[in-house]
Amino acid sequence: LTRCPLVLRLQTLHREIGEVIRRLHPDEVAVESVFSAVSAGAALTLGHARGAVLVAAADLPVAEYSPRSVKQALTGYGAAGKGSVAVMVARRLGMADPPASEDASDALAVAICHLDARRAKARLARATQGRSG
Repeated sequence: LTRCPLVLRLQTLHREIGEVIRRLHPDEVAVESVFSAVSAGAALTLGHARGAVLVAAADLPVAEYSPRSVKQALTGYGAAGKGSVAVMVARRLGMADPPASEDASDALAVAICHLDARRAKARLARATQGRSG
């Protein structure tokens, strides 16, 4: 698929994300926010891919996390390398080995970061609610 024209890859991404959303009925979506890539071309391609995902998830609330905040949430260090993040993803999910692809590891890291953020927000709301009554 990486040798296909960009527009075909984006269509595939949009269609497959849409299928996952229809099949699993998530309540919300979490994505990594835009960041500066190695090159302008890579940043543009990543931006297009991110846009395809956001359009597929248009009817759902979307949470965005910076790459630094995802790394911080998973490893405790916002400038951690991809290998460290992959190891922590595997550890958190009880996997014997880290995910085989960096893309899968990154996606799982964003999901874990979002889950942790939602849990912390819920704990804070419960604690605050207990004080206001």
